[in-house]
Amino acid sequence: MKRIVAALVYLATGLLTAIAAWLALGVLLLSVVVLPLLPITAPVIRRIVDFDRQRLARYTGVVVPSAEPLDGPWLHRAQRVLADPGSRKEGTWLISHALLGTLFGAVAIGVPGALLQQPFVPLIWWAIPGGFENSFGVHVDSWPKALLSVPIGIVLALILTQLPRLADLDARWARNLLAPPRASLEKRLAEVVATRAAALQAHGAELRRIERNLHDGTQNKLVGVVMMLGIAERTLQQNPDSALQALLRAQDAAGDALEELRNVVRSIHPPVLDDLGLDGAIQALAARCPVPCVLQAEHLGRLPAAVEAAAYFAVAEALTNVAKHSGAKHAWVSLGVDGRQLTVLVHDDGKGGADEKQGTGLEGIRGRVAALDGTVDVSSPSGGPTVLTVVLPVGN
Repeated sequence: MKRIVAALVYLATGLLTAIAAWLALGVLLLSVVVLPLLPITAPVIRRIVDFDRQRLARYTGVVVPSAEPLDGPWLHRAQRVLADPGSRKEGTWLISHALLGTLFGAVAIGVPGALLQQPFVPLIWWAIPGGFENSFGVHVDSWPKALLSVPIGIVLALILTQLPRLADLDARWARNLLAPPRASLEKRLAEVVATRAAALQAHGAELRRIERNLHDGTQNKLVGVVMMLGIAERTLQQNPDSALQALLRAQDAAGDALEELRNVVRSIHPPVLDDLGLDGAIQALAARCPVPCVLQAEHLGRLPAAVEAAAYFAVAEALTNVAKHSGAKHAWVSLGVDGRQLTVLVHDDGKGGADEKQGTGLEGIRGRVAALDGTVDVSSPSGGPTVLTVVLPVGN
């Protein structure tokens, strides 16, 4: 029964997108006749197609990647629309979905409605003067005609059980038509390979950083503690009255080593994320920022640990840059989850001119975010403002 309901919802919403496809075909025909309109209407039509990709993903559980965005100058967009194989496949989908989506959607809506009517036909026809027409146009004015609702109901019930097969057929050809062309898949594979290489490189750099911090920081402090304890032991044997000062120095050094170790642990995965969640952890960052910072977060809930860590470190690095380099008087952090992605904005009113090549940590943010298949965009014109936008997929 659950599959039947899912198929009904899928095919019924397909009727709505089929109507949208008819409208899009009319707009597309007008755009082809008036060629200058094509670069304007093509992205709008692509949004309609992307909506159906989402509908398909919800029903099948298989995500169909979108085609490459049609951006750039007007002439470039016009050439892309005409030459892009993805645009041609989407045009084929528009035509086929307008026809088949309308047919399948009408069946999905009509069959349950007609089936619900059949049990009532023998019960009420005699109470209506002159009879009435059933959903198939038969004028019911006698018992033989009324009893036809029994075999009709059986046939409709059998058709209803086959709706999942109809929905699967629709989903199969839609997935074949909407799948990106081979060239796009090859490009995406190249991006995944590059992202994986960047992730491995970032992971190696992170391990080297942790090893360096442990070796140059924590280890040296622990060695100092051991030496101080040795000095305290000799002092205790030779001059017991002076041993207390040596032990206190060793205790202070042990505290410094413990704090250093805690800092290294926090740099791997901040415990504050587990305690307060992403919004609470970033609120703590904003409170510690030397530049007055305002946080806006929209009901994030709990996200995957890797996503929370990447977002946390991105904001931490960005606010550090704001404090050190921007000369800003105010900063703002915005967090929001929209569908399947987390968007993080860090904005300041500083002097701008941020340069990734100058060691401001932006390259590290890119590497950490790219490892999760996210994107980083930095807008920092000379004179400001600087806006860092991080988008991370959150699954689901």
